[in-house]
Amino acid sequence: MTTALYTHPASLYHVTPPGHPEQVARIEAITAALADPAFEGLTRLSAPLAEEAHLLRGHPAQYISHIRASEPANGFLALDADTHMSSGSVEAALRAVGANVAAVELVMKGAAANAFCALRPPGHHAEVELPMGFCLFGTVALGAKHALEACGAERVAVIDFDVHHGNGTQALLWHESRSLFVSSHQSPLWPGTGAPEERGAHGNVMNVPLAPDSSGQLMRAVYEGEILPAVLAFKPDLILISAGFDAHRADPLASLNWETEDFAWLTHRICDVADEVCSGRIVSSLEGGYDLDALGESVAAHVAVLMERAG
Repeated sequence: MTTALYTHPASLYHVTPPGHPEQVARIEAITAALADPAFEGLTRLSAPLAEEAHLLRGHPAQYISHIRASEPANGFLALDADTHMSSGSVEAALRAVGANVAAVELVMKGAAANAFCALRPPGHHAEVELPMGFCLFGTVALGAKHALEACGAERVAVIDFDVHHGNGTQALLWHESRSLFVSSHQSPLWPGTGAPEERGAHGNVMNVPLAPDSSGQLMRAVYEGEILPAVLAFKPDLILISAGFDAHRADPLASLNWETEDFAWLTHRICDVADEVCSGRIVSSLEGGYDLDALGESVAAHVAVLMERAG
């Protein structure tokens, strides 16, 4: 069994204004890190375009049409103060969703042990009818819905360890009783959501805020004591990860103090849970991470563990 890596050059076509943290160079840093000979064993696959049906599982048709129509022929269009589009943004976003759907299918049918989708833009802030936080479509939530509707999964868990709360994923899965959405995130911090009282329509949301300037040791205690036991008890058929690497101490957009080794530890522990409840089935997707060196190192550590655990 192998680890599948989904990528596509379209991630480079989504261009943001100069100085924007969610930049083309993020993919270039990850590509360079995963070019190391240690990653020769990856099954490298091209991300397909998402189909309209995949998007409609989480977004209404008028919203999808709005995003398509908003793409500028030249220059940039600001959807809000943080979220921009260029002439390549729609394809990039569609391939990010398509990668997630394809990875879910691949892992659910046993053709790969696990998968990592290294594409942009990210997705976990995109709400049902609102692009925000650099995100256009709810990539990981759409992958979870695809697993439930088309791949035979009866329960799916999403673990979001990005430093920012995954408000969009929470919104898209709020009424989905067959899902468990768990988020650890710095609080207070943008977008200001993610309080423990936000529980979902069926008690299917779990938010665990982390204090600014806390360390990876606190994260480890929280995952061991609260988050991983909840995922174990839910017994999902598949675990999806919103893999944001902006909790790293070097990241400029937040103030948690995780080290690269913390991401490796957390990946191992999520794999432990997956081994116990769902035959190791994991699909992980890139979210944040804005210090380029830290991003490359952390993604490499994350993917190395996925490969090791794939056997």
